[in-house]
Amino acid sequence: MRGLDPDLRALQDVRDCVARAKGAQALVARWNQAQVDALCEAVVAAGARAAHELARAAVEETGIGRVHYKVLKNLFGTEGVWASIRDEKTVGIVSRDEARGVIEVATPAGVIACIVPTTNPTSTALHNALVSIKGRNAAVLSPHPRSKRCIAQTVEVMRTAIERAGGPPDLVQSLESPTIESTGALMKHKDVAMILATGGSGLVHAAYSSGKPAYGVGPGNVPCYIDRSADVESAARWITASQSFDNGTLCCSEQALVVDRPIAERLLGELQKRGAHVCNEEETAKLAAHCNVRGHMNPDVVGLDPVRVAERAGFHVPRSTTILLAYQGGVGREWPLAIEILCPVLSVHLVDGWEEGCEVSLATLHADGLGHTIGLWARDEHVLDAWFLEKPANRIVVNGPTSEGAVGYSTNLDPSMSLGCGPQAGNITSDNITARHLVNVKRVGFPKRDWEAIYVANHARAAGFTGDAAPRGSGLSGDPGLRGHTAAPTPSPANLPAVASMPTASAPAAPLQSWSGNPPSAQAPSARAPRFTGSSASGSKSAAPRETLRPAPRAEPPRAAAQPSGGQAGASSSVRATGPYVGMSLTPQEIQGILAHAGSGCPLGPCKGCPHNDVKTGACTA
Repeated sequence: MRGLDPDLRALQDVRDCVARAKGAQALVARWNQAQVDALCEAVVAAGARAAHELARAAVEETGIGRVHYKVLKNLFGTEGVWASIRDEKTVGIVSRDEARGVIEVATPAGVIACIVPTTNPTSTALHNALVSIKGRNAAVLSPHPRSKRCIAQTVEVMRTAIERAGGPPDLVQSLESPTIESTGALMKHKDVAMILATGGSGLVHAAYSSGKPAYGVGPGNVPCYIDRSADVESAARWITASQSFDNGTLCCSEQALVVDRPIAERLLGELQKRGAHVCNEEETAKLAAHCNVRGHMNPDVVGLDPVRVAERAGFHVPRSTTILLAYQGGVGREWPLAIEILCPVLSVHLVDGWEEGCEVSLATLHADGLGHTIGLWARDEHVLDAWFLEKPANRIVVNGPTSEGAVGYSTNLDPSMSLGCGPQAGNITSDNITARHLVNVKRVGFPKRDWEAIYVANHARAAGFTGDAAPRGSGLSGDPGLRGHTAAPTPSPANLPAVASMPTASAPAAPLQSWSGNPPSAQAPSARAPRFTGSSASGSKSAAPRETLRPAPRAEPPRAAAQPSGGQAGASSSVRATGPYVGMSLTPQEIQGILAHAGSGCPLGPCKGCPHNDVKTGACTA
């Protein structure tokens, strides 16, 4: 493809990669769980061995972050993620619910298009490929142009491991020269089954606009409230550690410190003991001018050391500086540092009490952080409960670092490098994306134990309105389609329980007999069948006690329609079908029902608004 235009070459690369991925995925689509897990373990081992090499390549190419922490991220993206999904079933029958009669079966999604950011290139590539392979999927990675070499190197490590383990190496691929157009073509390719897009809001919108199922992972603007009840020394320690973790490049890292005034001086003192620099007014203005470009984060500061950020802004700090702290009086245009800045720069907001802290935190989330993450340092249960219930953030990290906490490194949240932000941010999920999100689960359903009773009872209820106790095809006694075959008993509407007194749940059933090969046989109809609710009573954990059932008043049958002139008088509405009528396709009862409730099938048109329609009984008087 050397003679091709670069843009055409990039588009052809998309087609070639997807075609190879589709072929490779077809080869593993029928592998069993043990084979799939062996392949994943090979990828994990290879990624962990190359963790330092890939970390160094990422920093050298992108200039973002610190090698030491990128090693930790690579280990987390392989060994940490694998530890959480190793025992997860992603092949074949994954669950059996004997009580409800439901089997769940996992099937692969197919080819996954993974859009990988430049902030965490190698660790995200490792994570995305691993969770894709776990579900017998193939992954085609579209790297950020600034990180295409280190991602290609990461992919080559995985491809070699897959091949040595006996799998098709084309399960994982990376676009050679990604462009905006080729990334768009990848997301819209007919053979791509799903998209996993990690990046800014524009990328997430593009993923959801592609017409494909997509997991979009948006930006974060994380507030961290430190309450007067907090352990101040511990808060200072872990906030510093969180900002030092690859220079704050994770989108879940703290962005704003919202500090309760009674402990503000002590907290800032503890942070300064750990290398934080509190900017004066002049330094704050210079920092704001450099970090905020037309209301958005300057991409040139992402992942830089604090000393380099300060130098580029026009002032000097010691090389040992860990965080740059800048006071801001609020959130909005006039406070340019109260935005997401993915480097160790934090805005500081002083508040009086947790209620004001709540307001500032909410304003920060609404400034491009909705649904993502919030940090909270407090020991007061009242404050903790208020934060849990009211904040529009889907990860609330309590008394710990948000960088390591939200991704599941320091917490027991699902380990992931892709964090969903939920409907608040236009995302399809609020979960940490992992293997279970990339498999399709189909469900096998067996009839409910009391299905026969539900079926008969609800037909009888409907008959109270229509007068037709055994409509054609129902299989009930009197069904004209049976032609003399045995039918289920037809209940009388007069013997039905009143609607108001019908129970909402039936008593729990005994455990289902083995039904793995054949569905259970229906039980005998119950005279006290539950009202039609759409769910089996036997599947409920507990059932309400049955009420005393009262018979409903006998429903008045609909008035018989007048016959055309010269015709024979119609059958009485009380006549019920008792068997097939020779030479007739419809029973007298069915003819009566059609005329009485003609609806849109009436030659005069729909009943609604028709002068021949009796609105009280629904009968036709034409």
